[in-house]
Amino acid sequence: MFDGILNVYKEQGYTSFDVVAKLRGILKQKKIGHTGTLDPMATGALVVCLGKATKLVDMLIEGDKRYRASMLLGYNTDTEDVTGVVTKSSDICPTENEIIDAIHAFIGCYNQVPPMYSAIKVDGKKLYEYAREGKTVERMARQVEIYSIENVNIYSTDTLDVSLNESFQGIGEKTHICVDMDVHCSKGTYIRSLCRDIGERLGCFATLMSLERTEAHGNSVEHSLTLGEIEAHCKDGTIGNYIQPLDSLLGAYGKLKIKEEYKTFLLNGNKLKEAYFEDIKSDRSEMLRVYLGNEMKALYSYDEDEKIFRPEKMFL
Repeated sequence: MFDGILNVYKEQGYTSFDVVAKLRGILKQKKIGHTGTLDPMATGALVVCLGKATKLVDMLIEGDKRYRASMLLGYNTDTEDVTGVVTKSSDICPTENEIIDAIHAFIGCYNQVPPMYSAIKVDGKKLYEYAREGKTVERMARQVEIYSIENVNIYSTDTLDVSLNESFQGIGEKTHICVDMDVHCSKGTYIRSLCRDIGERLGCFATLMSLERTEAHGNSVEHSLTLGEIEAHCKDGTIGNYIQPLDSLLGAYGKLKIKEEYKTFLLNGNKLKEAYFEDIKSDRSEMLRVYLGNEMKALYSYDEDEKIFRPEKMFL
């Protein structure tokens, strides 16, 4: 069984669950989990945890993400992207300065209402299940943070991409305004909803046209592997070269090394005293990586009251 982190390129048309299911067949192991859902229409970096690393999934979901998004002005859809049905349209053509000002207005923290087509649960039922029944449910706004929006490119086109659905193709020929932008945002941010909100601020509506996750947890899309490439590497025995160690994404946490004579206490998941470690220099306010030799075996936290280290996650 493989233990570690794999940077997968999620291709269009797959759900994140589809990727995990296919990886289980390719790698021939069950313990696999992803660290942040991508919509079927989206592509890009999907960080996947294998084996012991699946214990890190809940921590890694918390991380920020980077995207390259393309936004189409003039339309609202029921899904907030171009896969949905057009619900509103506008002939208003904002100026380039107005578009840039509206985009920059969302940098920082703001309260975002999630889309109806999402997996958030309301009264025990996922929002997209209500949406498929033709129902709209009141959603609570959630605070998200947009750290930056850069490389904004505004352009016009007389024809929409033929891959867009019939709802758009039937609108007729006119000049369409599109915007490409790089977005760095916090966990829980829906880029579809960000586009919707920018459109509302402009008064002309907007919907997501394409989306690529360019970076997740420090893993860039340039270094990701498609499912086909992963399968090829498995066949030639080189897949291990692309699996990152358990601690590869935990560099922000301090590091402790257990003394050899106290390793049994660590391997049994016991609380650990300061005297059990080699020189302690790490900040104790955060989670700490605990090593036996060169291998990370656990994550511990420090109890200031008891002056002792408590186990949080064990990788045994």
